[in-house]
Amino acid sequence: MGLNKKSVDDINVKGKRVLCRCDFNVPLKDGKITDENRLVAALPTIKKLIADGGKVILCSHLGKVKTEEDKPSKTLAPVAARLSELLGQEVKFAADDCVVGENAKAAVAAMQDGDVILLQNTRYRKEETKNGEEFSKELASLADVFVNDAFGTAHRAHCSNVGVTQFLDGPCVVGYLMQKEIDFLGNAVENPVRPFVAILGGAKVADKLNVISNLLEKCDTLIIGGGMAYTFLKAKGYEIGTSLLDDTKIDYCKEMIAKAESLGKKLLLPVDTVCTDSFPEPIDAEIATTIVDSDKIPADKMGMDIGPKTIALYSEAVKTAKTVVWNGPMGVFENPILAAGTKAVAAALAETDATTIIGGGDSAAAVNQLGYGDKMSHISTGGGASLEFLEGKELPGVAAANDK
Repeated sequence: MGLNKKSVDDINVKGKRVLCRCDFNVPLKDGKITDENRLVAALPTIKKLIADGGKVILCSHLGKVKTEEDKPSKTLAPVAARLSELLGQEVKFAADDCVVGENAKAAVAAMQDGDVILLQNTRYRKEETKNGEEFSKELASLADVFVNDAFGTAHRAHCSNVGVTQFLDGPCVVGYLMQKEIDFLGNAVENPVRPFVAILGGAKVADKLNVISNLLEKCDTLIIGGGMAYTFLKAKGYEIGTSLLDDTKIDYCKEMIAKAESLGKKLLLPVDTVCTDSFPEPIDAEIATTIVDSDKIPADKMGMDIGPKTIALYSEAVKTAKTVVWNGPMGVFENPILAAGTKAVAAALAETDATTIIGGGDSAAAVNQLGYGDKMSHISTGGGASLEFLEGKELPGVAAANDK
């Protein structure tokens, strides 16, 4: 994978029009931003472009825009207002439903060096997600330089992150946030400092097929937890009761167990399990649990989390590691009683000196909720994108940037 990309540090943007694709896909409630982490994460790149005297044109998608009725609730206007406050200078909002319209063109034409404008939600245009040529050309017509800082959409080839690069004469580079993702996720998988331990959890084996296979080739130890562990236990011939099962994936799990053995890799599965009679309703309800060895799950019980012996086993594996990648919870972590495994893994990662990389999604949420966020080397900003990186796939949004 070509991971040596030109970044904002490799170009001179003074006096140039810079189209910067950010990830401003923030949660909104009644027009107010409820979590501004993504805005804060984008600031270093934006500030760099302003300081260098670029004319900074920001763009992003926000949510899914299926119909005309969706548009008012998916406007980026609140983002422009909040960014103005965070940057301490006006971020002019170009409110065109067609994104690249009269307002946007006039605003760009009037820009001074160091000015910032924000275009309307790129998904107001249906062609955005189809990488349509016309919209890509319109975006490119506004700019001399393109900067992609949106890792969250890097696994999708859309107009605003891939198509635009095909119609721009100037350089196409990555921003600081993208650079960090490439450095940590890309290099963790391609050239890890060993021992390299990968921890995979979450509900379904099906979601992680390629990740399991790719990481087995790269890591020294692969740890499996979460709902998908029970399909592996079933593949070993154990009774798993009413636990989650991907019954079409039992043979696949057998293959992976054999693959680990043939490659001389450790594949760790839960040795004990926290069981309940049924799934908690609601999900955070108080619930009675029993702990059994993983080969002794009663036929009428459901495995919901890793048990204390497994926690000790997994924590020990983390202690010896130099690089750890974690994606997916160890149990039903939305329930305080069934979150012990996930919490323990987070705590083990917080205490180690290893490079610790959290692959977005639920693991990132868990680490942040538990207050360990600042103890991790890197928390990915993209769930789907980080998974595809861990599969060893080339991400279109990364590939589109110029190589060094």
